[in-house]
Amino acid sequence: MILYPAIDLKDGQAVRLLRGEMDKATVFSDDPAAQALEFVNAGCEWLHLVDLNGAFAGEPVNAAPVEAILKACKVPAQLGGGIRDLATIERWLDKGLQRVILGTVAVENPELVKEAAKTFPGHVAVGIDARGGKVATKGWAEETNVDVTDLARSFEDAGVAAIIYTDINRDGAMQGPNIDATAALARAVSIPVIASGGVSSLADLIALHDCGADLNGAISGRALYDGALDLADALKVFGDA
Repeated sequence: MILYPAIDLKDGQAVRLLRGEMDKATVFSDDPAAQALEFVNAGCEWLHLVDLNGAFAGEPVNAAPVEAILKACKVPAQLGGGIRDLATIERWLDKGLQRVILGTVAVENPELVKEAAKTFPGHVAVGIDARGGKVATKGWAEETNVDVTDLARSFEDAGVAAIIYTDINRDGAMQGPNIDATAALARAVSIPVIASGGVSSLADLIALHDCGADLNGAISGRALYDGALDLADALKVFGDA
């Protein structure tokens, strides 16, 4: 399993939201690239980046800090938020991004996701963010009637590199991930699943590892910034696993 430290970008700063609400942002760093480098120097092998403003705007907004992170860090990074066309995907991959995360378009234009996965094999992931088992889009601001598992299964043969599954009600709340729902999704599809939302302790990581499903990894943000999750201990657990 891989530990993905999360760097959520809002107005050029590294922040964490509470349950996806933009007006409930805590700023953790004015220098996202320095924060990313700190994670990398501690031994992280991947970075998880989110352009929060871009998710609402429908186009990249925090390009400058993302590019600074890509320049400073020599580990692969994945990015979500405001990526909704092939030109934007190609542009980010050309800048050194390893993987783009498509969320809103996975619901609104699934054919684009399939075309992107075919055009850029290994570089396209689907972000599935949900409340109560139903997918939310546009920065989690809009609810849909789309079932999480149904959406994931629709990309089963598309060549998608991974699914990032986030339980919105757990995100930033330090209450632990939705292990049952994450494990159920991972068992329902052959696409690698990455757990996100509420991962806040070493016990959470161990529980995800022992959930009975073959997860690719887990994303953690606030817990790493707050010190509730020790990065060295977390990396050791995943390394041993």
